[in-house]
Amino acid sequence: MVCLQQLKGRDEEHFFKATRMSVANFDCLLSILKEKLQKYSNREAIDPETRLAVTIFYLAQGCNIHVLAWTFKLGISTVRKIIYETCDAIWSELHEIYVSPPNTTELKTIAEKFYIKTGMPNCLGAIDGKHIHITRPANSGSLYYNYKKTFSIVLMAACDANYVFTYVDVGALGSQSDGGVFARSSFGKQILDGTLNVPGDAYLPATMNLFPHYFVGDSAFPLRPNLMRPFPGHNLTPDKDRFNTMLSKARVHIENAFGILANRWRILHTRISASPSNADKIVLAIIVLHNFLMLQNDRNYFQLELVDRTYNNREYHGRWRSETNPLQSFQQRFVNRSSSSAFHLRNTLKDFLNNNSS
Repeated sequence: MVCLQQLKGRDEEHFFKATRMSVANFDCLLSILKEKLQKYSNREAIDPETRLAVTIFYLAQGCNIHVLAWTFKLGISTVRKIIYETCDAIWSELHEIYVSPPNTTELKTIAEKFYIKTGMPNCLGAIDGKHIHITRPANSGSLYYNYKKTFSIVLMAACDANYVFTYVDVGALGSQSDGGVFARSSFGKQILDGTLNVPGDAYLPATMNLFPHYFVGDSAFPLRPNLMRPFPGHNLTPDKDRFNTMLSKARVHIENAFGILANRWRILHTRISASPSNADKIVLAIIVLHNFLMLQNDRNYFQLELVDRTYNNREYHGRWRSETNPLQSFQQRFVNRSSSSAFHLRNTLKDFLNNNSS
């Protein structure tokens, strides 16, 4: 505990570098989790603040378990247990508040913000998936073996216009394709079968054309009435190229959300030495912490320079692109089983964007 108290006694900058949050937000998090982290034993129990500090250091710095054990004067197996239990507590205590699927009113607000920021009307979010590297699970064969010849689990997620994750699914086998992972994820299934609770069709701005609300993804995702992807191919006509550019402007929000995540939580740059189920707990805890800090408006955690942005009609790359190795994307696979109505709706949206863009 000495190292934590020393950090708290120094300036905010040093504390943030170690934990990716302010002292106030650390203490707020501790107050929420304290009861859940309190343990009782015949021996002197490890207090909740130490448990949280060990876990946050591990997630923020990607610390080796042995180093944490030496630093906190704890056993290696004890540190592992603390991390898994605390990650589990972070998810169980906070996910209903910070990663709860948005209701229809909240989705309408998300769509309004996307339209203001990107010019894409009726957009409910951007979706993508990333590989999270893990050590080879025992007796797993090729189940977690991905096309990059590493072992991984898959994080599939959607985010809003403020880089907050709205739908999350983690734990799919790394050997599956992007489209396969999406189809098996809970919110992916609901998008594909049309059962996701979303607002009804709304008029495209300044028109009498009713249009469904939709998510945006890259070419690895199928084209559906509620899921827009780019026109395929090169040497596209100007109107299709313009559509792809504007769709990309919305879709890049999920790329930036993952960029912030990887920039702040360096455990994602390591090969997580844990069973798949425990790796799931670690990734879900990071998602909750990301949303918690974004919604707490932690000024150090999120800075505008960190993400891609436009200023004076000039495009600037987010700082995460030069500071952080991006999380591994899926191998792109085209999915062509789309309905004629989906193709028609994409063309309708294309025409709207070309007629209403400056």
